[in-house]
Amino acid sequence: MKPSSSPSSPNPPQALLHPLDRWAPALFVLLWSTGFIAGKAGVADSGPFHLVMIRFAIASVLLFSFAFLTRAPWPKQSQDILHIIIAGLLVHAGYIGAVFTALHQGVTAGQIAMIVGLQPLLTALCASWLLNETVGLRRWLGLLTGLLGVGLVISPRLTHGIFTAEATLGMPAALFALCSISIGTIYQKRFCQGMDLRSGGAIQYAASSLVIFFLIGADDPAPEWTARLIFALSWLVLVLSLGAIGLLYRLLEHGEASKVVTYFYLVPPVTTLLGVILFGESLTVLTVIGTALVSIAVALAA
Repeated sequence: MKPSSSPSSPNPPQALLHPLDRWAPALFVLLWSTGFIAGKAGVADSGPFHLVMIRFAIASVLLFSFAFLTRAPWPKQSQDILHIIIAGLLVHAGYIGAVFTALHQGVTAGQIAMIVGLQPLLTALCASWLLNETVGLRRWLGLLTGLLGVGLVISPRLTHGIFTAEATLGMPAALFALCSISIGTIYQKRFCQGMDLRSGGAIQYAASSLVIFFLIGADDPAPEWTARLIFALSWLVLVLSLGAIGLLYRLLEHGEASKVVTYFYLVPPVTTLLGVILFGESLTVLTVIGTALVSIAVALAA
């Protein structure tokens, strides 16, 4: 594990001067927002645990290969490996597995986005306790404003089918996803500072794939290898598991956890806009107002 830079250092790390870091938040939001759409397409032709297990296994093989080819450093102490695995199980197996389970049970992407939209509030609360981060009045105001904006964006979708049997069964999974990603980002920030994204990511995906494999039950349908599933799986592996997660860890490496997760507030509005562009969904006044509130919230909190 590489030592993290001291917050009091007069000179910022060279990594912060890279042009990627200027665009990382916007790129992360765009990539992460596509996850619900690709996930919904994927679970149409596969059971959620089968899909997640295959996704993690492929991502692990790719990262292991890349790590060896580029001679990436590997953690040498067993406790460092354990921390990397625990963070990976929370961020990958717990969060993504639960989200895909909720999608498979009939919960809409909008409903899940609304629930997971509580993450910045939960993470900020945990960060103030566990990481001794100061969450001032301005940041809290931004977090609450963002939550209001997310609610306005998602509210039209919440009126359709939220009390169906399928959605009710999937709601506990969505709540589990919220807790898992919130605790996972805190754990990654606290115990995995300096983790190499190549070797550490390979370890996390391998462990997550193994755990999901043992959780696959008889009621989880095997994949039907349609063109839609292949495209969705490719997108989930390359764009989400490698691209978006890498950006999230990079943001956590160089910023406060309570500040970084504020960007998640932009995910539901962007997902809604992608639905308008890709599927011709209607753009309501509430969506426009909610998106404006979310933008204000990110400016206040981040």
